[in-house]
Amino acid sequence: MKSKKILVSGAAGQIGTVLCEKLTEIYGEENVIKTDLKVPENSSGKWKELDITNLEKYSQLIQKYEIDEVYHLAALLSASGEKNPKFTWGINLTAYLGLLEIVRNLDRKVKIFYPSTIAAFGENTPKMDTPQYTVMDPTTMYGITKATGELLNQYYHLKYGMDIRSVRYPGIIGWQSKPGGGTTDYAVNIYYSAIKGEVFHCFLAEDMRLPMMYMDDAVNATIQLMQAPEEEIKIRTSYNLAAISFSPEEIYKSILRQIPDFKIVYEPDFRQKIAESWPRSIDDSMAREHWGWKHKFDLNGITDDMLLHINNETDNV
Repeated sequence: MKSKKILVSGAAGQIGTVLCEKLTEIYGEENVIKTDLKVPENSSGKWKELDITNLEKYSQLIQKYEIDEVYHLAALLSASGEKNPKFTWGINLTAYLGLLEIVRNLDRKVKIFYPSTIAAFGENTPKMDTPQYTVMDPTTMYGITKATGELLNQYYHLKYGMDIRSVRYPGIIGWQSKPGGGTTDYAVNIYYSAIKGEVFHCFLAEDMRLPMMYMDDAVNATIQLMQAPEEEIKIRTSYNLAAISFSPEEIYKSILRQIPDFKIVYEPDFRQKIAESWPRSIDDSMAREHWGWKHKFDLNGITDDMLLHINNETDNV
C-alpha cells in the first residue's frame, strides 16, 4: 500500500513548525515535504524552497512527490498584511487560487487544508458566541483574503468535487517558534518578557478579550479534521474552532501565579482597532459535533506549559 505523501507550505511558520513535527511522527519523515521561502538553518527532513506565487514550481513539487495532501499554510498575517495590502492579496489569495487550479487539473484526487481565521469576521459579526453562519465583513486585507478563500473552498468543492477542509483559527499560543506579525502575538511575547524579567508593553487594552488556543490543541484539531472520514465534513467553507477566551489582564494574572514581580504596561496601538472588530468568544459546536473536536488546555495550563518550555529553552541557550 502506498504511503500517504504530504506537502506543507509555510512549514517554517508558527503553526507549520509544530504541525510538521506531528505529521512526521504519524507518517514518517520521508513522507512529509516541508516548503518555505527559505530552508531554516539546522533543518531536518525533506525541505524544499518554495515561493507559493511560483505556481509552476508548486505544481512540479506536487507532481514529483505524488502528493496526496497539501497543507497550504503560507500567508501574511493581520498586522503584517496591513502594511502592504496588494502584496497580501497576491500571497494570500492569488497564490491559493493557483493551487486550487493545479489540484483541479490533476488526474487524481488531492486533499487540501486551508487555514482561515477569526479575522474573517468583522464589525457587524455577533461578538459573543459567534455562530458558524453569520455576518462576515472583515476590515483587514488579511481577513478579506481569508473570507474569500473560504468561499473558494466551497465553490471548488461544489463545482469540481474537491476535498478541501478548513478551520477558522483563533489566536494561537505556542513556544516552538516566534510569532509572525499577528494581532494576537502579544499572548506569546508576554511569556518571553516574563521569563526575561522585562516589563511587558502590551499593544492591546487590558480588557480586550479574544478567542485563543494553545498550539498543541490547534495542531491536533488540524490533523483530526484532515483524518476525519469525508462524510463527516459537512461544512466546506471553514469550521469555527475555539478553546478559551481571555484578555491581556487575565493572562497577566495567570503569569503572576509563578512570577509575582512581573510588570505590564498597556499601550494600545493600531492593532487594538483590528482586535475590536473580532469576536470575543466562538461557538464551535458544529466542529465538536461533526468530527469530534475537543480542546485540552485552559489558561493556567497554557501558562504553566509555556513558562516551563521557555525556561528550558533559555537555560539551553
